[in-house]
Amino acid sequence: MLDDPLVSIENLRVEFDTNDGLVVGVEDVSFQIGSGETVCVVGESGSGKSITSLSLMRLVEFGGGRIANGKLKVRRAEGKTKDVAASDDALMRHIRGNDIAMIFQEPMSALNPVFTIERQLTEGLRVHKKLSLGEARAKALELLKRVRIPEPERRLKQYPHELSGGMRQRVVIAMALACEPRLLIADEPTTALDVTIQAEILALIDRLKRETGTAVLFITHDMAVVAQVADRVVVMYRGNKVEEGPVERIFEAPEHPYTQALLSAVPKLGDMAGKAAPEPLHIMGQETPPAPPVNEDAEVLLDVRNLTTRFPVKGGFFRRTVAQVHAVEDVSFSLKAGQTLSLVGESGCGKSTTGRSILRLVEPLSGEVLIGGRNVMDLSQMQLREARRDMQMVFQDPFASLNPQMRLVDQVAEPIRNYSLAKGSTVQDQVTALFDRVHLPRSFLNRFPHELSGGQRQRVAIARALALNPKLIIADEAVSALDVSIQAQVLNLLIELQADLGISLLFISHDMAVVERVSHHVAVMYLGRIVELGPRAAIFENPQHPYTRDLLSAVPVADPRQRKGEAELNFKPIPSPVFPLDYVPTASVYDTVSPGHMVLRDR
Repeated sequence: MLDDPLVSIENLRVEFDTNDGLVVGVEDVSFQIGSGETVCVVGESGSGKSITSLSLMRLVEFGGGRIANGKLKVRRAEGKTKDVAASDDALMRHIRGNDIAMIFQEPMSALNPVFTIERQLTEGLRVHKKLSLGEARAKALELLKRVRIPEPERRLKQYPHELSGGMRQRVVIAMALACEPRLLIADEPTTALDVTIQAEILALIDRLKRETGTAVLFITHDMAVVAQVADRVVVMYRGNKVEEGPVERIFEAPEHPYTQALLSAVPKLGDMAGKAAPEPLHIMGQETPPAPPVNEDAEVLLDVRNLTTRFPVKGGFFRRTVAQVHAVEDVSFSLKAGQTLSLVGESGCGKSTTGRSILRLVEPLSGEVLIGGRNVMDLSQMQLREARRDMQMVFQDPFASLNPQMRLVDQVAEPIRNYSLAKGSTVQDQVTALFDRVHLPRSFLNRFPHELSGGQRQRVAIARALALNPKLIIADEAVSALDVSIQAQVLNLLIELQADLGISLLFISHDMAVVERVSHHVAVMYLGRIVELGPRAAIFENPQHPYTRDLLSAVPVADPRQRKGEAELNFKPIPSPVFPLDYVPTASVYDTVSPGHMVLRDR
């Protein structure tokens, strides 16, 4: 126990009244946070992490919850300790912002889309610090410089939709820091961010903590992030605290089975060194099937040649095309049957557009896409519909890709019926077999998407993609939003399906540790081009392109003794992919480092 904690949570219990009766979100949680300390609360979705932090801000009441028991003591600037749970609304308005501030998980929903960045940054300063408009604007400019946003004067006049995800998250951090709070609550602030932006945000929070002495309550399910930032760790499971201790002890000698399971499910960069084939992750309590052997003599299933996709930029009074976004530029690669090629890179590099261009979900400008020797670009709409039986896509957000008004059995059966592959009771039998294949209980057949967890919904999306027995599945960030243990289950499922069915996978991701675990070959993309391409071992153990090295250096390692300092991160802003209409790009020329390992020559 700390002698003089900044925050003390004692026997917290939070309840929700629902149509199905009383639901306990947090049962009996106690822990403390000292000044200048970072405490990480970890656990899967539904473990009560975010409810604990929202209770500390007394925001849980706005979501239909109530604090049924417990004390939430906060030591304020003047030295007096207040129980937040028993404070009135007037005092809470003063505590929020001045004493406790929060960085929310989704920066787009945390910012008001109709107000400029300046308006949103200055509002808290004027209310809490009683600054004039000019003083508040100067402070807002200083805050944007502190969180390292380029061209801060111009950004103040912009709206949230004009900023990238990483920049919006920095604005939210600047807003949280505006009134110099004594405690900063960061609720999954890096979950949806690229590895490079995540590394910058983590380094930024750590630097600000050192400069200001602010304590940080960091909520995450990413154990590598925990190893990077935590002083102490609180592990939560189903509304209860199951373990607490210094970060080194939690990682090196975890005592609770759930903590051990969380750590065993984390893919670690470097684990695959010396291994020829992808390998399933070890999940406690489950048998892990052996990895399939690599068939080097397999035929090429997918051959992409000089693929180029551009999008028009409209402008002027008549909305004419004034420029073009060079989303995918002169991309070429091949994928053998039964193997996995991963496309990696930051947001905006062209990974997802490449995947959609291959399926002609967006129309490419030029290039060839050969599947089984047949050029997809030459097909009519009727021929394309038939060709799509061989190639299916699993999207990033399974909730958005499933129809909320249809039962799961009908959604998985839909492609079977559309292509008249079966009729009558045979359709039901095939859907049941697909549910068995992706390890979903048959009792889920008549459920709706909202009745499933994120990982279960993603399994339904995979089952639907398998319904037509495709030869190629494009998985677009299919595990990026999942908890670590659910992510491990879905990755193992994909490896298992590849072993059993011989499916080829084009795996699109920004998570380098996951890519190392599942890939046979890796292509690194930057500004619409592949800058490095080769076997997994060559890319991870002998990276040649500076951008590949920067990506790998940014990956947090799930080991608190291998923390990366801010000085190790060497990132430059990504140039704009927008070019004038008369711009003629140069062709991509590659140097061969070793057999199959190619690096883009400097232009």
